[in-house]
Amino acid sequence: MEPFTFRQGTTPLLVGMPHIGTAIPEDIARGMTEAALTVPDTDWHLDRLYDFLDEIGASVLAAAWSRYVVDTNRPPDGADLYPGEDTTGVVPLDTFDRAPLYRPGTAPDAGQVARRIDTYWRPYHTKIQKELERLKAAHGYALMWEAHSIHSVVPRFFDGRLPDLNLGTVNGASCAPDLAARLYEIAQGSEYDAVLDGRFMGGHILRAHGDPAGGVQAVQLELSQATYMDEAPPVAFREEWAAALRPTLRALIDAMLAWADGRS
Repeated sequence: MEPFTFRQGTTPLLVGMPHIGTAIPEDIARGMTEAALTVPDTDWHLDRLYDFLDEIGASVLAAAWSRYVVDTNRPPDGADLYPGEDTTGVVPLDTFDRAPLYRPGTAPDAGQVARRIDTYWRPYHTKIQKELERLKAAHGYALMWEAHSIHSVVPRFFDGRLPDLNLGTVNGASCAPDLAARLYEIAQGSEYDAVLDGRFMGGHILRAHGDPAGGVQAVQLELSQATYMDEAPPVAFREEWAAALRPTLRALIDAMLAWADGRS
């Protein structure tokens, strides 16, 4: 099984979905808890929510393996993305609710972690880099939209209820300030509450591949899952909610393409 699926588009845009995968290799699954095997921290249904990406000509990269196998949005050296705040690692050991992922004595050792990084993490990042290089060669620049979602209430990571739309630019390091301002303006003008560079300002993918000076504008959107799905099992997709949300998602991505086209 490949570490990801990929569809090449026609525009300068790459959309990544690093946490949509649910697969777990059998040898890893044997040591996992029942809670882990339900993969509760998946970014559920994003492919269905962003059903317009082929229409706008975006390239789409989606992880096949669960983030519990390896988290491609974490640095491979285990560095803390949010110093002073709780987070999960490149090979997580517990769920967002702190339930253990492994039965006693089965947690991966350093060698197993390194093998997972080589087998699953590196191919994903290599594909990102190659596609961004292709886009820059074809268009003169590249755009990257990182699509994420999370439960609306996760006390481990934030107090209270998460805003609906959480735009991240690593405090301006991954995209031009006027582009970030334009996207935030659109988000604020929608029916959803929004924040820019709040609790989720962008993970390792934005930090590693976003390079405004080098021609790569990268933005992350962390969606509250309450905007488009039932958060309680069986985590059903709610088409009526998704239909209300899609115009805002489309407006954000269209604005990103228009901004870049106006500067090419």
